[in-house]
Order: sequence, then C-alpha cells, then structure tokens
Amino acid sequence: MKNRSGVFALVGAAALCSIGGVCIKGIPWTPLAVNGARCTVAACITGLFLRSSHHRLHWNLCVLRGALSLALTTILYVFSTKLAGAANADLLMYTSPVFVLLYLWAAKHQVPPKGAFSGCLIVFAGVALLVSGELGAGSLLGNLLGLCSGISYAGVFLVGSEPDGDAASSFFFGQVIGAALGLPFLWAERDFSAVPVLCALLLGVFQLGLSYILMAKGLEKTPPVTANLITAIEPILTPVWVALAFGETLSPAALLGAGLVIFGIVRYQLCAARARPCA
Repeated sequence: MKNRSGVFALVGAAALCSIGGVCIKGIPWTPLAVNGARCTVAACITGLFLRSSHHRLHWNLCVLRGALSLALTTILYVFSTKLAGAANADLLMYTSPVFVLLYLWAAKHQVPPKGAFSGCLIVFAGVALLVSGELGAGSLLGNLLGLCSGISYAGVFLVGSEPDGDAASSFFFGQVIGAALGLPFLWAERDFSAVPVLCALLLGVFQLGLSYILMAKGLEKTPPVTANLITAIEPILTPVWVALAFGETLSPAALLGAGLVIFGIVRYQLCAARARPCA
C-alpha cells in the first residue's frame, strides 16, 4: 500500500506538470522572468503546505544539492522551451532516468537490475515518438540546455535516496532560489495582460507548486529511478489535454509512443522486482 500511494502521488505530479509547455508558450516574457513568476507562486504554495502539515524545514548539503537541482531544472527547461520548443525540451529532459542510473551505479555502487537500461531506452523512445509530430531541429543552444535539464532533473529524484535528504525542503528552497534569480527580470517586463498572468499563476500553483508537493510525497515511498520513469507519463498527457480542449486526435505515432512509455515503465518495474534491492 505504501508503494502504491507513492505511485499515485507521482502520477498526480506528472499530470499537473503536463501543462508546462503550453502555459510557458503563452507568456511573452524572458525565460528568467517566466521562471521567477512561477517559482514565486510555487514557493508560496509549498510554504503554506509545509506550515499546515507542520513539516520542519531541513538544511544540509544534501538538501542544498536537491534545491540547486530543482532551481537549475526549472530555469533550463524554460530556456529550452523558448529556444527549441516544448517537444524538444520534454524529450531532452526525460533523458534523466539514464543519468539517475549512472549516478547510482558510479557513486553508490548500486548495480542496475538486468534490463534497467533497456527499460529507460524504451521510455526515451516512447517520449520521442510522442513528440515527433512537433519535434524540430530547434536551436543548438536550446537543445544543449534541454540535455542539461535532463542531468539536473536526475538530481531532483536523487534527493529522496539520501539519508539526510528531505525532498519537500529541497523543493521549497529550489523554488525560492528560482524566484530570487527571476524576479529582477520579471520587474522589467511590461505585458501583464490577463493571458500571461493567468498562465504564470497556473504554472506556479499547479505545474510547479502542487505537483512538487505530490512528488515529494512520492519520493518518500518510491526509489528514484522508478519515480523518474513513472513521471515520464507527463508527455503522454500533454497531447491528451490538447485533444480534449481542441478536439484534435492523437496520431498513430503518439499512440505508439504512449504504449512504449507504459511498456518501458512496466518492464523496469518487473526487472527491479526480480532484483531487489533496486535503484
């Protein structure tokens, strides 16, 4: 039951995160201004949650690493979305399970279960198919930043695997860092009409606030690679929302990609179950 509740929390986090690309495209601000606005709102949401749940903030080197990982991920993802498109940004960010596996293997000497890398590659291939309809060359810088977001996103999931780690504290401080870095750029913006303000609020409350509260809960009960793969359902949900909102049908490639993502997650879970303990 404990593991199941963690999975449900991570699925909920992925569902809320899936509005990111669409909302970011609706805000005509610089990337740091967008991130500063959503991080400010998200930090308020997370802070209220921590206070209402009497969750004591922790501060140590592990929490700091997690905070910097989240702050970097949020910044790099917005830059990548603006420069290379949401499809490229999503695809490159979800290279993160491979980096999680490599870190656990090299630093923690946790040998991945048989078939783990193939499971990650299947998920990656599924994400590529999901976004293939929109995937373009993008800019070289945007794609490089997207790949870097995959590395930093791996750090977000690793915080829960450390004895001194506290995901909720890391996420709160990461949002504060993102807000502090972005607010000076937000003050320089001039367009505060209804659409960009609403998109920024949606990003802060749901995509970066409530979603990371759920992710923190999920990481308490789910190993980091498993958690990372479960949240890879996010790109599945993005075209679903578009289909529901605008009546667009999913392409055969998108449907196949969604199936591959689910298959890759199940494959990894089965491999891990045969080789406990796993990453």
